[in-house]
Amino acid sequence: MKSSVELSRRSLLGLGAALGAATLLAACGDGTAGPAAGAAGGTLKWGWALPTSWDPVTSSAGWDVHVLSLVYAGLTKLDEHGGAVPALATGWQYNADGTEVTFTLRPGLQFSDGTPLDATAVKKSLERGRDFPKSLVGPQLVNVKAIAAPDSGTVKLTLAVPDYQIPNLLAGKTGMIVSPAAFESNADGLATKPVGAGPFTLTSYTQNAKAVLAKNPGYWDAANIKLPGFEVYPLPEAATVVAALQSGQYDVAQIPGSQVEAAKAAGLQVQVIPSLVVATLDVNVAKKPFDDPKVTEALRYAIDRAALLKTAQFGHGEVAYQPFPKGYPGYSPALDGIYAYNPERAKQLLAESSYKGAPVDLVITTAAAEGVPEQLQSQLQAAGFKPTIEVIPQAQFTQLVYVQHSRALSVDQFAGRDSAVQAFQVLFGKEGLMNPGRVQPPEIAEALAKVSKTPLDDPGYPAVLQAATAVAVRSMPNVFLYTVPRILARRAAVSAIPEFTVVQRFEGVTVS
Repeated sequence: MKSSVELSRRSLLGLGAALGAATLLAACGDGTAGPAAGAAGGTLKWGWALPTSWDPVTSSAGWDVHVLSLVYAGLTKLDEHGGAVPALATGWQYNADGTEVTFTLRPGLQFSDGTPLDATAVKKSLERGRDFPKSLVGPQLVNVKAIAAPDSGTVKLTLAVPDYQIPNLLAGKTGMIVSPAAFESNADGLATKPVGAGPFTLTSYTQNAKAVLAKNPGYWDAANIKLPGFEVYPLPEAATVVAALQSGQYDVAQIPGSQVEAAKAAGLQVQVIPSLVVATLDVNVAKKPFDDPKVTEALRYAIDRAALLKTAQFGHGEVAYQPFPKGYPGYSPALDGIYAYNPERAKQLLAESSYKGAPVDLVITTAAAEGVPEQLQSQLQAAGFKPTIEVIPQAQFTQLVYVQHSRALSVDQFAGRDSAVQAFQVLFGKEGLMNPGRVQPPEIAEALAKVSKTPLDDPGYPAVLQAATAVAVRSMPNVFLYTVPRILARRAAVSAIPEFTVVQRFEGVTVS
């Protein structure tokens, strides 16, 4: 069976999410007309987040992919719904059994440092991601046995087992192509001085404060990049973000649901863009009382997701019982309402369980939405649990919950992944970051193997993926709560932001 994606597939404008905006905007008191203070000929000021590292191989947060996509490109990118389409490669083709995939590169590609981006460079970059001792993307590339560059325009990956997820996988951080000249001379320097082949080039960077970028004229799709420059800032405080947008401090910024009406009243444009982010309760089944399956099942029925959604996001988003949103191939309609709020059922299950009323720590971070921890605590109490709230600083949360596995129940968000199988590995894999109990029923591995063996363009692929979703949701302890869309407020001079599900891009965005 062969799978091929050709250049003739239409080029897409952007990958939507939290971006866009303008600088030729207003300083006339109402924030709606006149040039903004500090405007620089269309340079866009984005209130979002700065990356943990500008090196995609050592970046430690999935969220970094949005900003890293400004300076790096991969062989593929993702369309509006998360499907792989050509980028640095014009297309790809699998062999008959899915154990080999060959990519054809665009001619004349260069990195921002002027060195050629040919098949040898791609080979070296991907091998570094797989083999570099400090690589955080290496686990996603363990199935890649060998990478060859038979000629300057051809890259061939040989796989340990059939895997049709590779084009999606390479669309994110895992597949971002880094200049070999940069990492061979100063790999550590990439953390603050990226060298890629993306739509922009980083020109200055102040850690935790500001990144300034300029358009990369050598980008393969530079004709669709309308912004001459870009500035990225840390996410503004919720209480001040609307005022900051009005003043021109930012041209576009992500806002919480609580600020939507205020943004509209201020004359800002607001877009609510579906994303792969979903709020979760992460459960460590290696710790009491959740080592008892009846306790875990009781937890699922104890949660009033609709009430949490209203509190956390003022209703922006949807109740969730699974990791994927509606419209994504992995979304299973069969799971709708599977663990609908039923405190009486939760009480019954607890009564049948080994739980005898011991206190249960509900771990949250300082970044948790206001009111959500207390609401969760109240819901769990109503079902018969005795929860206490433990607040952990954001900087320590990952270490304590996902590295040391020292907490039994925690509130978090899952940001999705470029490949569906990669998402399953993070959530449900034996070594998955968000599987602190390190337990995986064999039926999940079997379902995922079937997903990997199914070509992405196979008409049966969605059904196979949905079946895997259903198996995971029914057999794993993760409690999914509600979807978290990207809510973006922008100044009126900025064109509409393309609405893509997974990774933010900027092609086609203009400032009037």
